[in-house]
Amino acid sequence: MKKKKIFLFFIFIFSQIFFISQNLWADEETKDYIIGPGDVLDISVWKDETLTRTVVVLPDGKISFPLIGEVLAEGKTVAQLKKEIETRLSTYVPDVTLSFEVKQVNSMLIYVIGRVNNPGRFLLNTNVNVLQALSMGGGLNPFAKRDKIKVFRLQGDKTQIFRFNYDEVVEGKGLEQNIVLKKGDVVVVP
Repeated sequence: MKKKKIFLFFIFIFSQIFFISQNLWADEETKDYIIGPGDVLDISVWKDETLTRTVVVLPDGKISFPLIGEVLAEGKTVAQLKKEIETRLSTYVPDVTLSFEVKQVNSMLIYVIGRVNNPGRFLLNTNVNVLQALSMGGGLNPFAKRDKIKVFRLQGDKTQIFRFNYDEVVEGKGLEQNIVLKKGDVVVVP
Protein backbone atom coordinates (compact mmCIF):
# COMPACT_ATOMS: atom_id res chain seq x y z
CA MET A 1 0.00 0.00 0.00
CA LYS A 2 2.82 2.39 0.90
CA LYS A 3 4.62 1.66 -2.40
CA LYS A 4 1.39 2.34 -4.27
CA LYS A 5 1.03 5.76 -2.58
CA ILE A 6 4.63 6.64 -3.39
CA PHE A 7 4.13 5.53 -6.99
CA LEU A 8 0.95 7.59 -7.29
CA PHE A 9 2.71 10.57 -5.73
CA PHE A 10 5.51 10.48 -8.32
CA ILE A 11 3.07 9.97 -11.21
CA PHE A 12 1.10 12.98 -10.01
CA ILE A 13 4.23 15.13 -9.62
CA PHE A 14 5.49 14.36 -13.09
CA SER A 15 2.09 14.88 -14.69
CA GLN A 16 1.80 18.26 -13.02
CA ILE A 17 5.18 19.34 -14.32
CA PHE A 18 4.04 18.81 -17.89
CA PHE A 19 0.42 19.94 -17.69
CA ILE A 20 0.45 23.17 -15.70
CA SER A 21 -1.22 25.83 -17.77
CA GLN A 22 -1.35 28.87 -15.50
CA ASN A 23 1.34 31.49 -15.57
CA LEU A 24 2.44 31.71 -11.98
CA TRP A 25 4.15 35.05 -11.78
CA ALA A 26 1.97 37.01 -14.07
CA ASP A 27 -0.35 39.92 -13.86
CA GLU A 28 -3.81 38.35 -13.40
CA GLU A 29 -5.37 40.36 -16.24
CA THR A 30 -2.64 40.36 -18.88
CA LYS A 31 -0.63 37.25 -17.87
CA ASP A 32 2.56 39.28 -18.43
CA TYR A 33 5.62 38.73 -16.26
CA ILE A 34 5.89 41.08 -13.28
CA ILE A 35 9.40 42.36 -12.52
CA GLY A 36 10.69 41.94 -8.97
CA PRO A 37 13.79 42.58 -6.82
CA GLY A 38 16.85 40.62 -7.92
CA ASP A 39 15.78 40.31 -11.55
CA VAL A 40 18.51 41.08 -14.08
CA LEU A 41 17.46 43.30 -16.99
CA ASP A 42 19.27 44.10 -20.25
CA ILE A 43 18.34 47.56 -21.51
CA SER A 44 19.84 49.07 -24.64
CA VAL A 45 19.17 52.02 -26.89
CA TRP A 46 19.65 51.20 -30.56
CA LYS A 47 22.79 52.76 -32.08
CA ASP A 48 23.99 54.12 -28.70
CA GLU A 49 26.39 51.84 -26.83
CA THR A 50 26.70 54.35 -23.98
CA LEU A 51 23.04 53.70 -23.19
CA THR A 52 23.35 49.94 -22.96
CA ARG A 53 23.23 48.47 -19.46
CA THR A 54 22.63 45.27 -17.60
CA VAL A 55 20.92 46.26 -14.37
CA VAL A 56 19.77 44.39 -11.28
CA VAL A 57 16.48 45.39 -9.67
CA LEU A 58 17.45 46.46 -6.16
CA PRO A 59 15.64 45.29 -3.00
CA ASP A 60 13.73 48.59 -2.97
CA GLY A 61 12.42 47.73 -6.46
CA LYS A 62 14.39 50.41 -8.32
CA ILE A 63 16.93 50.41 -11.12
CA SER A 64 19.27 53.17 -12.22
CA PHE A 65 19.78 54.13 -15.87
CA PRO A 66 21.91 56.83 -17.50
CA LEU A 67 20.28 60.22 -18.11
CA ILE A 68 17.06 59.38 -16.29
CA GLY A 69 18.34 58.20 -12.89
CA GLU A 70 16.28 55.91 -10.70
CA VAL A 71 13.17 54.17 -12.01
CA LEU A 72 10.77 51.99 -10.02
CA ALA A 73 10.75 48.61 -11.79
CA GLU A 74 9.15 46.32 -9.20
CA GLY A 75 5.51 45.46 -9.84
CA LYS A 76 5.59 46.52 -13.50
CA THR A 77 5.37 44.38 -16.60
CA VAL A 78 8.21 44.44 -19.09
CA ALA A 79 6.07 46.48 -21.50
CA GLN A 80 5.17 49.04 -18.80
CA LEU A 81 8.78 49.55 -17.71
CA LYS A 82 10.01 49.73 -21.31
CA LYS A 83 7.42 52.40 -22.12
CA GLU A 84 8.33 54.44 -19.02
CA ILE A 85 12.05 54.35 -19.82
CA GLU A 86 11.38 55.24 -23.48
CA THR A 87 9.21 58.17 -22.41
CA ARG A 88 11.80 59.47 -19.95
CA LEU A 89 14.68 59.00 -22.43
CA SER A 90 12.82 60.74 -25.27
CA THR A 91 13.71 64.08 -23.64
CA TYR A 92 17.40 63.34 -24.30
CA VAL A 93 17.33 60.93 -27.25
CA PRO A 94 15.06 61.73 -30.20
CA ASP A 95 13.24 58.76 -31.77
CA VAL A 96 14.50 56.39 -29.09
CA THR A 97 14.36 52.69 -29.96
CA LEU A 98 14.72 50.66 -26.79
CA SER A 99 15.53 46.99 -26.51
CA PHE A 100 14.47 45.44 -23.21
CA GLU A 101 15.00 41.90 -21.97
CA VAL A 102 14.63 40.08 -18.66
CA LYS A 103 18.00 38.33 -18.65
CA GLN A 104 17.60 36.42 -15.39
CA VAL A 105 14.61 35.85 -13.14
CA ASN A 106 15.68 36.00 -9.48
CA SER A 107 12.57 37.32 -7.77
CA MET A 108 10.52 34.14 -8.00
CA LEU A 109 10.96 32.82 -4.50
CA ILE A 110 8.81 30.50 -2.43
CA TYR A 111 9.48 29.17 1.05
CA VAL A 112 8.90 25.67 2.37
CA ILE A 113 9.25 25.45 6.15
CA GLY A 114 8.46 23.11 8.99
CA ARG A 115 8.57 19.32 8.98
CA VAL A 116 10.11 18.68 5.60
CA ASN A 117 13.51 17.11 5.01
CA ASN A 118 15.08 20.16 3.37
CA PRO A 119 13.27 23.35 4.41
CA GLY A 120 14.29 26.60 2.81
CA ARG A 121 13.89 29.27 0.20
CA PHE A 122 13.54 28.09 -3.39
CA LEU A 123 14.17 30.07 -6.55
CA LEU A 124 11.75 29.06 -9.29
CA ASN A 125 11.90 29.30 -13.04
CA THR A 126 8.62 27.58 -13.81
CA ASN A 127 5.15 27.14 -12.38
CA VAL A 128 5.11 25.00 -9.23
CA ASN A 129 2.20 23.64 -7.23
CA VAL A 130 2.12 22.63 -3.56
CA LEU A 131 3.07 18.98 -4.16
CA GLN A 132 6.02 20.03 -6.28
CA ALA A 133 7.13 22.52 -3.61
CA LEU A 134 6.98 19.78 -0.97
CA SER A 135 9.11 17.63 -3.25
CA MET A 136 11.62 20.49 -3.58
CA GLY A 137 11.70 20.60 0.21
CA GLY A 138 12.80 16.97 0.28
CA GLY A 139 9.36 15.57 1.08
CA LEU A 140 7.56 15.30 4.39
CA ASN A 141 9.42 13.94 7.38
CA PRO A 142 7.77 11.18 9.49
CA PHE A 143 6.52 13.67 12.09
CA ALA A 144 4.70 15.97 9.65
CA LYS A 145 0.99 16.56 10.19
CA ARG A 146 0.02 15.65 6.65
CA ASP A 147 -3.53 16.96 6.95
CA LYS A 148 -2.60 20.36 8.43
CA ILE A 149 -0.33 21.83 5.73
CA LYS A 150 -1.01 25.49 4.91
CA VAL A 151 0.04 27.92 2.22
CA PHE A 152 0.32 31.57 3.26
CA ARG A 153 -0.03 34.18 0.49
CA LEU A 154 0.37 37.89 1.04
CA GLN A 155 -2.12 39.83 -1.10
CA GLY A 156 -1.83 43.55 -0.56
CA ASP A 157 -1.87 44.05 3.19
CA LYS A 158 -3.78 40.83 3.94
CA THR A 159 -2.60 37.25 4.22
CA GLN A 160 -4.67 34.54 2.59
CA ILE A 161 -4.36 30.98 3.93
CA PHE A 162 -4.94 27.89 1.79
CA ARG A 163 -5.31 24.50 3.45
CA PHE A 164 -3.67 21.41 1.99
CA ASN A 165 -4.27 17.77 2.96
CA TYR A 166 -1.38 15.76 1.55
CA ASP A 167 -3.05 12.32 1.75
CA GLU A 168 -6.24 13.51 0.05
CA VAL A 169 -4.36 15.06 -2.87
CA VAL A 170 -2.06 12.08 -3.35
CA GLU A 171 -5.12 9.82 -3.45
CA GLY A 172 -6.63 12.02 -6.17
CA LYS A 173 -9.24 13.65 -3.93
CA GLY A 174 -9.48 17.37 -3.30
CA LEU A 175 -7.10 18.19 -6.13
CA GLU A 176 -8.21 21.84 -6.00
CA GLN A 177 -6.05 22.09 -2.85
CA ASN A 178 -2.94 21.61 -4.98
CA ILE A 179 -2.80 25.26 -6.01
CA VAL A 180 -0.16 26.81 -8.22
CA LEU A 181 2.14 28.84 -6.00
CA LYS A 182 2.91 32.49 -6.54
CA LYS A 183 5.88 34.70 -5.78
CA GLY A 184 6.46 34.90 -2.02
CA ASP A 185 4.16 32.04 -0.99
CA VAL A 186 5.10 30.19 2.20
CA VAL A 187 4.27 26.50 2.55
CA VAL A 188 4.10 25.53 6.24
CA VAL A 189 4.23 21.88 7.29
CA PRO A 190 3.46 21.58 11.03
